[in-house]
Amino acid sequence: MKSKIIICFVFLLAIVISSGCVSQPFSTPDEAIEGLEDIEKIEGLWLGSLEFQDGTKLRILFNISANPGGSLNATIGSPDQGSRVIPADNVVYGDGKLLLEVASIKGAFEGVLKEEGETLEGEWKQGGETFQLTLNHIDEVPVLRRPQDPVRPYPYDEEEVVYENKEAGIKLAGTLTTPRTEGPFPAVLLITGSGKQNRDEEVLGHRPFLVLSDYLTRRGIAVLRVDDRGAGGSTGNFSQATIEDFAGDALAGVEYLKSRKEIDPAWIGLIGHSEGGEIAPMVAVRDPDVAFIVLMAGPGLNGEELSLLQERRIAEADGVPKELIDKNIALLEDIYSVLKKEEDDTIAGEQIRDILTDFHTNLTEEEYKYVRNPEAPLKAQVEAGVRSFLLPRERFGLTYDPGPTLMKVECPVLAINGEKDVQVPPAENLRAIEEALEAGDNEDYTVKELPGLNHAFQTAQTGSMSEYAKIEETMSPAALELIGDWISERTLETEELE
Repeated sequence: MKSKIIICFVFLLAIVISSGCVSQPFSTPDEAIEGLEDIEKIEGLWLGSLEFQDGTKLRILFNISANPGGSLNATIGSPDQGSRVIPADNVVYGDGKLLLEVASIKGAFEGVLKEEGETLEGEWKQGGETFQLTLNHIDEVPVLRRPQDPVRPYPYDEEEVVYENKEAGIKLAGTLTTPRTEGPFPAVLLITGSGKQNRDEEVLGHRPFLVLSDYLTRRGIAVLRVDDRGAGGSTGNFSQATIEDFAGDALAGVEYLKSRKEIDPAWIGLIGHSEGGEIAPMVAVRDPDVAFIVLMAGPGLNGEELSLLQERRIAEADGVPKELIDKNIALLEDIYSVLKKEEDDTIAGEQIRDILTDFHTNLTEEEYKYVRNPEAPLKAQVEAGVRSFLLPRERFGLTYDPGPTLMKVECPVLAINGEKDVQVPPAENLRAIEEALEAGDNEDYTVKELPGLNHAFQTAQTGSMSEYAKIEETMSPAALELIGDWISERTLETEELE
């Protein structure tokens, strides 16, 4: 279950939050018409950075173009979050002022053109928050390449693929990489963590599944990595899905690998990261053909216990005062009690709304800086919280216990966690996983805590989420080697490619 992070409220993925408010810089359409002769000043690429309370920065890129009639089009994206761009629904420029609205994420920018047309100064509003944002006119889209990103040409074959989850009625798009040696090859399907992810599990400029896929394929293991339903080239509704639905998507991936002649159907395994490490055992139990599973920071605790533990650890790593952490834990316990007792979303939503409102209105001035922008509308933030808690995957995840499923897993299991993981704390979760596998009489499992690594398996100082973007390493070579060696030992050891 994904942490709520109510007290820290760090928007690491700010441009995909689905709540907020907008306001208009122009009182009438006529005002926007003024200054059309200067419209070329606003065209082009504009780059700036949003800075969050913990010091994390996220670059934002606007691409603005004019139509022959003088109207404007624009897209918004983040070079730190990959190539995905979102079209703006309303772009208005006049008298040196720009309004850009993005309805799909209920976000808006209001700014003023300054310094001879080279700078836009204004505010980005979203999720009940207001951020100062200064953008500079640039000539080219910046490219962010982390040191471990593989560079083409690759010494293996790469193929874009699409297949169906017939039961769900959706199509899943991904990339299959295969060695150029003689097959058939052992293969793994990669399963992403919580949140709508693309096939590379891309976040803050890192592409961990691309790095992992490249490493394993060079070692002679075929890899299928896939966009989550509703992301990238995949269809389907992500927001209404639970991890059981995602397990169905993974099963469809296994079936697709079985259909490929270059894949050895006896050696198809799964690698799941975070929530994906919760999904992989579900798939292995439902399909006895799954040859092995690797759980990378996979949960071993039930949803509520994990959520409360990770909430505390994340806040501690970010330096939140203990008294406020305790208040937030009590808040979550009250909300979870409502969700467990009340099945009706309308009634549950009313009760959660009252709990959140009472919590926020009783914060001290000192506590505000950890929780929210004091100037942000309280109602908008509360409503965003209510919607988040009522999502089907949140309700399901709250009560789901991976233990009984792990007890039924018969194939080999590798379970690893980083020592500094604050999202899925290693000691408690690895212990629960090991106890479940032992209770189920699994004959081949390895459980290991990796020193110095965070939830993303980067070499970290504190493990705080605010470090992720600052660390250049995408995935520790030690973690990559451990996974590669363990799989190779169970798939008749393949020759490593040069």
